Amino acid sequence: MYRKFTPLLILFASWFTLAGQESMSLADCMEYALANHSDIRIAELNMKDAQWQIKENSAIAYPQINLGVNVNHFLLQPALPTEALGFGEPGQKITFALKNDIGASLSVNQILFNNQYLATIKAAKMYKDFSAIQYRGVVEKLRNKVTDAYIPALVVAEAIRILDKNIEAQDKLVFETKANYDAGFVEQLDVDRLQYSLSDFRTDREALIRQRDKLTDVLKFTMNMPNKQEIVLEDDVDKLLAMYGDIDITEQINYMNRPDYVASLKSMELIDIQTDALRKDWWPILSVFGSYDPSYQGNERLYWIPSSMIGLQMTMRIYDGGYYKAKEERSMIQSLKAQEQNKLLTMSYDLQLETARKDYFSTKQKMEDQQRNLDLAQRIFDTSETKFRQGLGSSFEVTQAQAGLYRSQANLINARFDYLKSLVAFKQALGKN
Repeated sequence: MYRKFTPLLILFASWFTLAGQESMSLADCMEYALANHSDIRIAELNMKDAQWQIKENSAIAYPQINLGVNVNHFLLQPALPTEALGFGEPGQKITFALKNDIGASLSVNQILFNNQYLATIKAAKMYKDFSAIQYRGVVEKLRNKVTDAYIPALVVAEAIRILDKNIEAQDKLVFETKANYDAGFVEQLDVDRLQYSLSDFRTDREALIRQRDKLTDVLKFTMNMPNKQEIVLEDDVDKLLAMYGDIDITEQINYMNRPDYVASLKSMELIDIQTDALRKDWWPILSVFGSYDPSYQGNERLYWIPSSMIGLQMTMRIYDGGYYKAKEERSMIQSLKAQEQNKLLTMSYDLQLETARKDYFSTKQKMEDQQRNLDLAQRIFDTSETKFRQGLGSSFEVTQAQAGLYRSQANLINARFDYLKSLVAFKQALGKN
């Protein structure tokens, strides 16, 4: 009865394990990271902050209206003796303030012209564009990070699949050899050699599984996914090679495809705006103002005493000891530094592209060589295995050929991994990942 239920239990256990796992392609991982990563949310908040910064700076151009209320009562009124004024009797005093003062104040101030304000508004609008460019840069970096974390885990998963085929073939060979041993056609040494190779394969498989799990954890961390979430990589190396292999290796870089380069240009424009504003610091500031101050004043009896005023004010800097001149010179130095940094940035992009292009040719050649080596190793192994089954060869030849085949498989996996990395690096250098 137990034996009848055992397959069902295994089936249900496998089903529940798979149900808790999520199959994800490279595109799925990128989409998840862009939707959940903190760097993206911070970049989005920076764009919102830029919008409110524009509103904050432009608010100065609107009328500034203030309301105030005051209630004052003098416990001791200020007074001047009449003798000091040359009249009156000794001991007599004249007060210059009423005991009670209850009033309000309504004031309006409107800027008519301020060059610093105009420069601030222009810079704030440009900062909005700058934050959007920075957002593009964050997206590009995150996509590259996810790609760089996805590919190693995928390559290890492919190595496990290839090793599983080797284990399956070796297990079959061990089974057949044991049968031949029982029939007296081979020695125990032949069985032990093949069993030893099978044990090595299984040990290597356990190590690869642990390595795959570690790399998958790194991928989940890069995506900002909870570590307890189980995922299975959906793509395979052949699919990614086809996806990234559609390139023109002679293509030249368009710097405008790189967000960091565009951001550096915007940064230089912001510095130029600041320099221009400092150069015009002597321009006047013109504003108009008005106020209305109703109040009640008196001692024992209060009297209605309102007042109102309007005015025009202009301030203009004449001499500041060279303060703004120094700030202008520093701003110009910042502009020159930004230009040099921009040159370094373009040079680094050129180097990145040329390095990726050279890696492409070298890794492609290496992959093709390793494929030929694998074909040769496979042919040697097939011949050795056939001779052994026919009683014409030894298990030593089989294990030797098998070790060479396994080594060639590992070399090809590494070569395909390096080739795929070169394709990804080339697209990243072009800003097209």
